Amino acid sequence: MGKIYLITGGVRSGKSKLGLKLAEKADKPFFIATAWAGDDEMAERIKNHKAERSDRWTTLEERFELAKAVEQAENNNADLIVIDCITLWANNLILNNKNTALESRRLCEKLQSVNADVVMVTNEVGLGIVPDNKIARDYRDLLGDINQKLAEAATDVLLMVSGLPLKVK
Repeated sequence: MGKIYLITGGVRSGKSKLGLKLAEKADKPFFIATAWAGDDEMAERIKNHKAERSDRWTTLEERFELAKAVEQAENNNADLIVIDCITLWANNLILNNKNTALESRRLCEKLQSVNADVVMVTNEVGLGIVPDNKIARDYRDLLGDINQKLAEAATDVLLMVSGLPLKVK
């Protein structure tokens, strides 16, 4: 079994950058992208993220079934898999009425058997004020639950603060 990293922190704290840095020595890295270009701004962000990765990366786009995407990468001899990001994945599941508990469980189960190293990027959204509406509170709570399950499955948990990684686990 490979190492399983969960990198969490605030927006623009350096999480994705650290995930790519952890992949520098990988021979066959895979990037599983959960974002989709729903508007021009997201299309530009996705384009910029792709430009940060060299040609040696294989990119899989998967908005819902991360366990299957991890398996696909592993079947293609990935030695390191970056999933960026869990935050958008949770959003995708909720907005498309998917079973978040089932998909989270499937991902955690897959992480227990994967041979490649896996780096998961997520946001810590529970450090701010309590949102003023139910859907935002429900999202915050759901993502917190998912992050806890992934942290339990991870071998290493890193909290990014202003570009600096703090080892949590």
